[in-house]
Amino acid sequence: MLSANQNSSPSTAIFLLGPTASGKTDLAVELTRQLPCDIISVDSALVYRGMDIGTAKPDAATLAHAPHRLISFLDPAEAYSAAAFRRDALREIADIQSRGRIPLLVGGTMLYFKVLLEGIADLPASSPELRAALTAEAEQHGWPAMHKKLAAVNPAAAERLHPNHSQRILRALEVYQQTGAPLSQLQQQQTTETLPFHPVQLALMPEDRNVLTQRIEGRFDRMLAEGFVEEVRHLYLRGDLTPDMPSIRAVGYRQAWEYLAGHISDTQLRDNGIAATRQLAKRQLTWLRRWANLHWLYTQEPFDLNKVTSDALKILRNANI
Repeated sequence: MLSANQNSSPSTAIFLLGPTASGKTDLAVELTRQLPCDIISVDSALVYRGMDIGTAKPDAATLAHAPHRLISFLDPAEAYSAAAFRRDALREIADIQSRGRIPLLVGGTMLYFKVLLEGIADLPASSPELRAALTAEAEQHGWPAMHKKLAAVNPAAAERLHPNHSQRILRALEVYQQTGAPLSQLQQQQTTETLPFHPVQLALMPEDRNVLTQRIEGRFDRMLAEGFVEEVRHLYLRGDLTPDMPSIRAVGYRQAWEYLAGHISDTQLRDNGIAATRQLAKRQLTWLRRWANLHWLYTQEPFDLNKVTSDALKILRNANI
C-alpha cells in the first residue's frame, strides 16, 4: 500500500467531482486504500436516512472499510441547505485535518462544492408564510410560470435554472420578495473567506458520453431490482412527507412517488426516472465545463478502476500528496 508523500500538507483537501454514475464512489474508496484519506460526502440526497437504494448510497461493507461523513444523518422530513452543508463540511474537514489525515470530498452536488470554495451570501432566513404563498401559486400556475416570473425580476438567476428546478426557483423568488434585490446580486456581494485548506480537484467522466447514458440506465434498472419502489413505499406511507419536500424531489424518488400515487405506470416510472437522471448528469456536466482548476480523469469502458486510480495518484503526487 502506498502512503502519503512526506511533503503532504495537512491543509490539503482532495475534491472528487463528476456526473452521476461516473464511478466516483469506487475511485474514492480505492483512494482510501492508497492514501490516508477520510471521505466526506458532497451529495444533497445522501444526507437522508432511509433513502439508500435510490441514492446509490454505499453499502454496509463499503462503509465499514471507508466510512462516509455527512450521510444518513437527517430525516427526510427535514430540509438541508447549501449553507448548512458548508458549515458541516468545514467542521468535518477540520476534524480530519486534526487527525493528520486528508479530507476527500466526493459527490455530484456541484452547488455544495461551489459554496464551500466561494462562501455564501448573507441571505435572509426562509419565511414559511411566504414560501407557502409561492408554493400555492406554483400549484395553480406551474413551475414554468414561476420560472418566467423569476426571469422578469432576476434574469441572471433564471438563466441558470431549469423551469422545473422548483426549490431553487422558490428560494430566488422568496429572497427577491423579502429584500427587493435579485438573488444573483446578493450573491455577488458575498464575502470570500480564506479557506483552511488547499483543494486539489479531480473530475471523473467517461470519455464517451454514450457510456454514461448506458451506466445510468443500468444503474436505475439495478435499483428497481433491488427494491427501490419498496424503499419509496415506506416513505410514502409515513403520511408526513410530500412531493414538494427536497428529499422527495430527489431524482428517482419523485418519479417513484408519482408511480405510487397512481399517476404513472411502472414503464413510465423507469423511463421517467432514467430521463430525470440523464438530465441531472447533463446539469452536472454544465457546471463542470465552466469549473476552474479541474484535473480531468477520462475513463474507458469497461471501467478500469486500477488505471483511473493510477491516473489520480499521479495527479495527487504532483500536488505533493
